[in-house]
Amino acid sequence: MKLNIFKRISAVIFILLSLSVSFNISKSSISIADTSENIPEGLNKLLRAYPDFLDSAGENTLYWKDGTEMVYNDGIENKSHDEKLDNPDLEDMMSQEYALGDLLKEPEENFEPGRIRYEPFFRKMYGDNASEVKQNIENVKWVDGSVIQFSRVNGASDKLRLVAEELSQLPAEYQKYLRNIGGTFVWRNIAGTSRLSNHSFGTAIDINTKFSDYWQWNKNMTYSNRIPFEIVEVFEKYGFIWGGKWYHYDTMHFEYRPELLENKKRLP
Repeated sequence: MKLNIFKRISAVIFILLSLSVSFNISKSSISIADTSENIPEGLNKLLRAYPDFLDSAGENTLYWKDGTEMVYNDGIENKSHDEKLDNPDLEDMMSQEYALGDLLKEPEENFEPGRIRYEPFFRKMYGDNASEVKQNIENVKWVDGSVIQFSRVNGASDKLRLVAEELSQLPAEYQKYLRNIGGTFVWRNIAGTSRLSNHSFGTAIDINTKFSDYWQWNKNMTYSNRIPFEIVEVFEKYGFIWGGKWYHYDTMHFEYRPELLENKKRLP
């Protein structure tokens, strides 16, 4: 008698557990289906570009694989361009679309995709301080035979090796732009700001400054560039954006930002 009662209770418990699991799976599936269409494209680009770190996204949340959550839109409206630079959210960072291809006209005022950076995103991914970043820095042989430092995180150093290999095959007249580079990894703020440069994370390289133009050095906003597009094209091919496509131009500067290039859109 007692055995039969025990069997019946066990059967009921099993049925209830099965229904619970089934309900949770169904509920999870519905949740994903309901929200996927509402996920901003900027979040989708981040997910596709950084699969080693990022797990998924909701309508206004980026979920990291370690459980960290980041808000996409902080709810602050009508930010000026300077406010987006100094206090951005992820949406601000993804708000301007970088386009592959030759620069057929000067960048419009304050159009500079990639210059707006949500610093907590990069600190979490590459390191929160110089010591943490250094743990993932490795040597890369550059075009002129020198050895430079770059982060291995997200395969950035491997991409830079491919860049170097392809640039070394360009004709001799291009090589002067690639010798005596301005630098790669150094933990520092952008000049005149409290914002970290992406050089701090070991994901940026400045090529030869002798042939470069930088708005702060030129002390005006009249666009100027001497870097051949053939060099830019190689960098872009492997996930690097170019500061020469910014209104606040910085033509020596390239940084690894695959989330801005994954759509492969070209300039008309």
